[in-house]
Amino acid sequence: MRQRLFIGALFGAFLAVTSAAVPAHADLKFAYVDVQRALNECDAGKRAKAEFQGRVTSVEGRLQRQQNEVQSLKDEMEKKGMLMNPDQRQSLQDQYVEKLKNFERDYKDSKDELQAKDQEVTAKIVHDLAQVIRALGERDGYTMVMEKGSILWGAPGIDVTDQVIRSYNAMHVTPGSVGEGAGGGVSRASAQGQQAGAPAPSEFGSAAAKRSTISK
Repeated sequence: MRQRLFIGALFGAFLAVTSAAVPAHADLKFAYVDVQRALNECDAGKRAKAEFQGRVTSVEGRLQRQQNEVQSLKDEMEKKGMLMNPDQRQSLQDQYVEKLKNFERDYKDSKDELQAKDQEVTAKIVHDLAQVIRALGERDGYTMVMEKGSILWGAPGIDVTDQVIRSYNAMHVTPGSVGEGAGGGVSRASAQGQQAGAPAPSEFGSAAAKRSTISK
């Protein structure tokens, strides 16, 4: 009997200690943000997307014209090359080779430039969104605000993407200028420090930018 009482007392003490160590579920408050949707639907993202698409259209038009010129010279060589004298044929071939090289070089350079521009603009806007998310999380007392792409499932009720979009739109700022001394509504606590283990907004922005793009 004494042994049972002793074991019961130990079990009760164990429950008391473990209950104190684990926060009550009511104290935890989670939310998530669809960063790609926020990027697509915020005003800055819409402007950036339209500008980027205009740039892409212009590049595509130029490359198409170059490709047509290369194809035209190739067709001419195939149809008339055998009828030309050696000098004419060599001249035509030289033109073809030169234009083909120019087209291939311009194609690669244009692709690299567009990709770099996409990454640059995306990173600026996602940086701002990260600052807004941080401020919203602190203001509304969230334990954690996660990125939708990093979770398997989340209830629609904890999706705060629309709040983030509205908050960012209301700032009317130049992309990349929110927070880090620029103001923009980020809380004082955000500027002074952060919780241990939590990534800084700029770090989150860099990580999310790798998974997001204004070209989607």
